[in-house]
Parts: sequence; structure tokens; C-alpha cells
Amino acid sequence: FYEESSLLAEPARTQNGYRDYDETAIVRIQFVQAGQSIGLTLAEIRNLIGIRDGGASPCRAATDLLNEHLTAITRRINELKILKRDLIQLKIRSSSLDPASCPPESICHVINPRH
Repeated sequence: FYEESSLLAEPARTQNGYRDYDETAIVRIQFVQAGQSIGLTLAEIRNLIGIRDGGASPCRAATDLLNEHLTAITRRINELKILKRDLIQLKIRSSSLDPASCPPESICHVINPRH
């Protein structure tokens, strides 16, 4: 998979056809796994590896990615807080609603209270 995704170069083969990975491959796999564990996509990881393979340090690009992801996560957390508040309000409201009084055109007045 990592070879097909251009994250690892194709390794040498032993006489019996087995892949013969060197220490570089292990370091790359660990890097890929570390990147994935903090939410980087394979494309982002591939880009960082490409920068390194090009002879430059990818640290500035990695920092930029981390900042982008942190901004996105912060925004998502705020959205989830709003969603949580809305769900709590609907849950409280639903405890006082009578299912028998739910108009058919609303489908469910717990979720769609406007009808």
C-alpha cells in the first residue's frame, strides 16, 4: 500500500522474491503513522516526504500544516459545542412533547419543531 501510494520506494528483492526493506523504510513508515495519528492526510504526508526527498527540510511546511489543522479542529470544536447545545435543547423540549400531538406534516416535531 505504501509503495502504491508513493510513500515508500519499491524495495530491493531477495533471491526468493521477498521485499528487503532497509532502515529508511522503517523510518518512513513510522513518519507516515505519526502523521496519520495527528490527522494529516496521506497526500499531505507524501508532500512532506517529497520535500525531504528533494533535499530540503519539510519542517516549515509541516508547521504550516499543523497550524491549518489546528485552526480547522478549533473551528470544528466550536461547531460541535453549538451542536451539543442545540441537541440538549431539543432533548429537553422533547420530554414535554406528546407523540400523539405530532402533526403528520412535520414528520417528527421533536426534530422539526417549526411544524
